[in-house]
Amino acid sequence: MIHIVFQTSDISTLQKAIELDSKLQGEIVEIKDEFAVGPLANIYETEGYQLRRHWWNEVLEFSPYTDSLNIVDDKLTVHGLLRKLDEDSDETIWIWMAQNAHDVCGYYWLMPQLKAYQGRVFVLYLNNLPFINDKGGLFYPTNIFEILPKEILKAKRLARPITLSEFEIDPDEFKRLCAENAVVRILEGGKKIAGRDAAYYDNDILQAITYEPQKLSKILGTLAGKLKVRAGDVFLAWRIRQLVATGKLEALGEWENGWKEIIVKLASV
Repeated sequence: MIHIVFQTSDISTLQKAIELDSKLQGEIVEIKDEFAVGPLANIYETEGYQLRRHWWNEVLEFSPYTDSLNIVDDKLTVHGLLRKLDEDSDETIWIWMAQNAHDVCGYYWLMPQLKAYQGRVFVLYLNNLPFINDKGGLFYPTNIFEILPKEILKAKRLARPITLSEFEIDPDEFKRLCAENAVVRILEGGKKIAGRDAAYYDNDILQAITYEPQKLSKILGTLAGKLKVRAGDVFLAWRIRQLVATGKLEALGEWENGWKEIIVKLASV
Protein backbone atom coordinates (compact mmCIF):
# COMPACT_ATOMS: atom_id res chain seq x y z
CA MET A 1 0.00 0.00 0.00
CA ILE A 2 1.28 3.43 -1.01
CA HIS A 3 -0.40 6.48 0.49
CA ILE A 4 -0.51 9.68 -1.58
CA VAL A 5 -0.94 13.08 0.08
CA PHE A 6 -0.72 16.60 -1.28
CA GLN A 7 0.45 18.59 1.74
CA THR A 8 3.56 18.07 3.86
CA SER A 9 1.59 18.47 7.10
CA ASP A 10 -0.56 15.46 6.13
CA ILE A 11 2.43 13.13 6.34
CA SER A 12 2.84 13.19 10.12
CA THR A 13 -0.92 12.69 10.62
CA LEU A 14 -0.85 9.55 8.49
CA GLN A 15 2.33 8.31 10.14
CA LYS A 16 0.68 8.55 13.56
CA ALA A 17 -2.42 6.77 12.24
CA ILE A 18 -0.25 3.96 10.85
CA GLU A 19 1.31 3.56 14.30
CA LEU A 20 -2.21 2.91 15.63
CA ASP A 21 -3.18 0.43 12.90
CA SER A 22 -0.60 -1.77 11.19
CA LYS A 23 -3.12 -2.57 8.43
CA LEU A 24 -2.42 0.92 7.10
CA GLN A 25 1.30 0.22 6.93
CA GLY A 26 2.81 1.58 3.74
CA GLU A 27 4.98 4.22 2.16
CA ILE A 28 3.71 7.82 2.26
CA VAL A 29 4.41 9.83 -0.89
CA GLU A 30 3.75 13.55 -1.26
CA ILE A 31 2.86 15.30 -4.51
CA LYS A 32 4.56 18.61 -3.75
CA ASP A 33 3.38 21.08 -6.35
CA GLU A 34 0.43 23.35 -5.53
CA PHE A 35 -1.78 22.91 -8.57
CA ALA A 36 -4.49 25.21 -7.20
CA VAL A 37 -2.42 28.20 -8.35
CA GLY A 38 -0.30 28.99 -11.37
CA PRO A 39 -0.42 28.12 -15.08
CA LEU A 40 -1.53 24.66 -16.18
CA ALA A 41 -1.57 24.95 -19.98
CA ASN A 42 0.16 21.93 -21.58
CA ILE A 43 1.18 20.81 -18.10
CA TYR A 44 2.11 17.29 -19.21
CA GLU A 45 4.34 18.61 -22.00
CA THR A 46 7.89 19.94 -21.55
CA GLU A 47 6.93 23.46 -22.65
CA GLY A 48 4.04 23.72 -20.19
CA TYR A 49 6.08 22.22 -17.39
CA GLN A 50 8.89 24.73 -17.95
CA LEU A 51 6.46 27.66 -18.08
CA ARG A 52 5.06 26.57 -14.75
CA ARG A 53 8.52 26.30 -13.22
CA HIS A 54 9.34 29.78 -14.51
CA TRP A 55 6.18 31.15 -12.84
CA TRP A 56 7.08 29.48 -9.54
CA ASN A 57 10.59 30.96 -9.76
CA GLU A 58 9.02 34.40 -9.96
CA VAL A 59 6.60 33.74 -7.09
CA LEU A 60 9.25 32.21 -4.82
CA GLU A 61 11.72 35.06 -5.37
CA PHE A 62 12.74 36.72 -2.06
CA SER A 63 10.77 34.12 -0.04
CA PRO A 64 12.24 31.80 2.62
CA TYR A 65 11.52 28.92 0.23
CA THR A 66 13.67 29.87 -2.74
CA ASP A 67 15.35 26.45 -2.78
CA SER A 68 12.11 24.48 -2.62
CA LEU A 69 11.58 24.45 -6.39
CA ASN A 70 14.73 22.37 -6.77
CA ILE A 71 13.28 19.55 -4.64
CA VAL A 72 9.91 19.45 -6.40
CA ASP A 73 9.95 16.82 -9.12
CA ASP A 74 6.48 15.32 -9.18
CA LYS A 75 7.09 13.85 -12.64
CA LEU A 76 9.89 11.75 -11.15
CA THR A 77 7.65 10.85 -8.20
CA VAL A 78 4.96 9.53 -10.56
CA HIS A 79 7.60 7.63 -12.55
CA GLY A 80 8.59 5.90 -9.31
CA LEU A 81 4.98 5.07 -8.49
CA LEU A 82 4.39 3.49 -11.89
CA ARG A 83 7.57 1.44 -11.55
CA LYS A 84 6.45 0.08 -8.18
CA LEU A 85 3.03 -0.81 -9.54
CA ASP A 86 4.66 -2.63 -12.47
CA GLU A 87 7.10 -4.52 -10.26
CA ASP A 88 4.48 -5.67 -7.75
CA SER A 89 1.07 -6.66 -9.10
CA ASP A 90 -0.35 -6.67 -5.56
CA GLU A 91 0.67 -3.07 -4.85
CA THR A 92 -2.13 -0.56 -4.39
CA ILE A 93 -2.30 3.23 -4.12
CA TRP A 94 -4.49 5.17 -1.71
CA ILE A 95 -5.02 8.82 -2.62
CA TRP A 96 -5.97 10.94 0.39
CA MET A 97 -7.68 14.27 -0.19
CA ALA A 98 -9.78 16.65 1.86
CA GLN A 99 -12.20 19.37 0.89
CA ASN A 100 -9.77 21.97 -0.43
CA ALA A 101 -8.60 23.07 -3.86
CA HIS A 102 -4.97 22.09 -3.16
CA ASP A 103 -5.82 18.41 -2.70
CA VAL A 104 -8.49 18.21 -5.40
CA CYS A 105 -6.33 19.89 -8.05
CA GLY A 106 -3.45 17.59 -7.11
CA TYR A 107 -5.79 14.62 -7.54
CA TYR A 108 -6.87 15.87 -10.97
CA TRP A 109 -3.24 16.19 -12.06
CA LEU A 110 -2.23 12.78 -10.74
CA MET A 111 -5.07 10.37 -11.47
CA PRO A 112 -5.02 10.38 -15.31
CA GLN A 113 -1.45 9.08 -15.10
CA LEU A 114 -2.67 6.04 -13.15
CA LYS A 115 -5.49 4.99 -15.50
CA ALA A 116 -3.71 1.80 -16.62
CA TYR A 117 -3.90 0.56 -13.01
CA GLN A 118 -7.65 0.98 -12.52
CA GLY A 119 -8.80 -1.32 -9.72
CA ARG A 120 -5.55 -0.82 -7.80
CA VAL A 121 -5.93 2.93 -7.25
CA PHE A 122 -8.16 3.94 -4.35
CA VAL A 123 -9.37 7.36 -3.25
CA LEU A 124 -10.39 8.62 0.18
CA TYR A 125 -12.16 11.94 -0.33
CA LEU A 126 -13.12 13.37 3.06
CA ASN A 127 -15.74 15.63 1.55
CA ASN A 128 -18.16 17.36 3.93
CA LEU A 129 -17.75 14.68 6.60
CA PRO A 130 -17.81 15.34 10.36
CA PHE A 131 -14.97 14.25 12.62
CA ILE A 132 -14.30 14.62 16.33
CA ASN A 133 -11.70 17.20 17.33
CA ASP A 134 -9.34 17.16 20.30
CA LYS A 135 -12.03 18.78 22.50
CA GLY A 136 -14.59 16.10 21.71
CA GLY A 137 -16.69 18.27 19.41
CA LEU A 138 -17.77 17.66 15.84
CA PHE A 139 -16.12 19.64 13.07
CA TYR A 140 -15.77 19.48 9.31
CA PRO A 141 -12.08 19.44 8.36
CA THR A 142 -10.85 20.99 5.16
CA ASN A 143 -7.39 19.43 5.44
CA ILE A 144 -6.16 15.93 6.30
CA PHE A 145 -3.73 17.30 8.90
CA GLU A 146 -6.62 18.75 10.93
CA ILE A 147 -7.92 15.26 11.69
CA LEU A 148 -6.80 13.37 14.78
CA PRO A 149 -4.84 10.20 13.93
CA LYS A 150 -7.38 8.01 15.74
CA GLU A 151 -10.12 9.56 13.59
CA ILE A 152 -8.10 8.73 10.47
CA LEU A 153 -8.67 5.09 11.37
CA LYS A 154 -12.39 5.64 10.86
CA ALA A 155 -11.75 7.42 7.58
CA LYS A 156 -9.93 4.41 6.12
CA ARG A 157 -13.30 2.71 5.70
CA LEU A 158 -14.10 5.27 3.00
CA ALA A 159 -11.37 3.97 0.70
CA ARG A 160 -12.84 2.89 -2.64
CA PRO A 161 -11.41 2.17 -6.07
CA ILE A 162 -11.48 5.02 -8.56
CA THR A 163 -14.05 3.82 -11.08
CA LEU A 164 -13.48 3.39 -14.79
CA SER A 165 -16.07 6.13 -15.33
CA GLU A 166 -14.08 8.52 -13.12
CA PHE A 167 -10.93 7.72 -15.05
CA GLU A 168 -12.83 8.83 -18.16
CA ILE A 169 -14.63 11.90 -16.80
CA ASP A 170 -12.22 13.47 -14.30
CA PRO A 171 -9.36 13.92 -16.81
CA ASP A 172 -11.80 15.88 -19.00
CA GLU A 173 -12.44 18.20 -16.05
CA PHE A 174 -8.70 18.69 -15.67
CA LYS A 175 -8.34 19.36 -19.39
CA ARG A 176 -10.93 22.13 -18.95
CA LEU A 177 -8.89 23.64 -16.12
CA CYS A 178 -5.70 23.44 -18.17
CA ALA A 179 -7.37 25.10 -21.16
CA GLU A 180 -8.81 27.82 -18.91
CA ASN A 181 -5.32 28.33 -17.46
CA ALA A 182 -6.48 30.56 -14.59
CA VAL A 183 -3.94 31.70 -12.01
CA VAL A 184 -6.14 30.78 -9.02
CA ARG A 185 -8.46 27.80 -8.65
CA ILE A 186 -11.03 27.43 -5.88
CA LEU A 187 -13.21 24.52 -4.77
CA GLU A 188 -16.92 25.24 -5.14
CA GLY A 189 -18.09 21.91 -3.70
CA GLY A 190 -17.66 18.22 -4.43
CA LYS A 191 -14.84 18.09 -6.97
CA LYS A 192 -16.00 21.23 -8.81
CA ILE A 193 -13.08 23.60 -9.36
CA ALA A 194 -13.56 27.14 -10.66
CA GLY A 195 -10.85 29.39 -12.05
CA ARG A 196 -10.21 32.93 -10.85
CA ASP A 197 -7.74 35.59 -11.93
CA ALA A 198 -4.53 36.50 -10.12
CA ALA A 199 -6.24 39.35 -8.25
CA TYR A 200 -8.69 37.03 -6.49
CA TYR A 201 -7.21 37.70 -3.03
CA ASP A 202 -6.31 41.36 -3.56
CA ASN A 203 -9.33 42.83 -1.74
CA ASP A 204 -8.62 40.62 1.29
CA ILE A 205 -4.98 41.70 1.22
CA LEU A 206 -5.87 45.40 1.03
CA GLN A 207 -8.34 45.06 3.91
CA ALA A 208 -5.65 43.50 6.10
CA ILE A 209 -3.26 46.41 5.52
CA THR A 210 -3.57 49.90 6.97
CA TYR A 211 -1.75 53.21 6.64
CA GLU A 212 0.28 52.17 9.68
CA PRO A 213 3.36 50.18 8.60
CA GLN A 214 3.19 46.47 9.47
CA LYS A 215 5.73 43.72 9.09
CA LEU A 216 5.03 41.47 6.12
CA SER A 217 5.09 38.41 8.39
CA LYS A 218 2.32 39.90 10.55
CA ILE A 219 0.17 40.63 7.51
CA LEU A 220 0.61 37.08 6.22
CA GLY A 221 -0.33 35.73 9.65
CA THR A 222 -3.47 37.88 9.73
CA LEU A 223 -4.52 36.68 6.28
CA ALA A 224 -3.90 33.04 7.21
CA GLY A 225 -6.46 33.37 10.01
CA LYS A 226 -9.08 35.36 8.09
CA LEU A 227 -9.21 34.03 4.54
CA LYS A 228 -12.28 31.90 3.87
CA VAL A 229 -10.48 30.31 0.93
CA ARG A 230 -6.95 29.66 2.08
CA ALA A 231 -3.90 30.60 0.08
CA GLY A 232 -0.23 29.93 0.68
CA ASP A 233 1.95 32.65 2.16
CA VAL A 234 4.22 32.58 -0.91
CA PHE A 235 1.34 33.38 -3.25
CA LEU A 236 0.01 36.13 -0.98
CA ALA A 237 3.46 37.72 -0.64
CA TRP A 238 3.77 37.64 -4.44
CA ARG A 239 0.44 39.43 -4.77
CA ILE A 240 1.58 42.03 -2.24
CA ARG A 241 4.63 42.63 -4.41
CA GLN A 242 2.32 43.11 -7.41
CA LEU A 243 0.19 45.59 -5.46
CA VAL A 244 3.34 47.50 -4.51
CA ALA A 245 4.35 47.57 -8.18
CA THR A 246 0.95 49.03 -9.16
CA GLY A 247 1.13 51.71 -6.45
CA LYS A 248 -1.69 50.45 -4.23
CA LEU A 249 0.75 49.51 -1.47
CA GLU A 250 4.10 50.83 -0.28
CA ALA A 251 6.91 48.59 0.94
CA LEU A 252 9.86 49.61 3.07
CA GLY A 253 13.02 47.52 3.12
CA GLU A 254 14.93 45.55 0.56
CA TRP A 255 13.17 42.51 -0.90
CA GLU A 256 16.59 41.07 -1.74
CA ASN A 257 17.20 40.62 2.00
CA GLY A 258 14.09 38.47 2.42
CA TRP A 259 10.66 38.87 3.97
CA LYS A 260 11.94 39.63 7.47
CA GLU A 261 12.99 43.15 6.43
CA ILE A 262 9.83 44.12 4.61
CA ILE A 263 7.29 46.51 6.11
CA VAL A 264 4.08 47.24 4.19
CA LYS A 265 1.39 49.90 4.35
CA LEU A 266 -1.34 51.35 2.18
CA ALA A 267 -0.05 53.83 -0.36
CA SER A 268 -0.34 57.46 0.66
CA VAL A 269 -3.30 59.26 -0.87
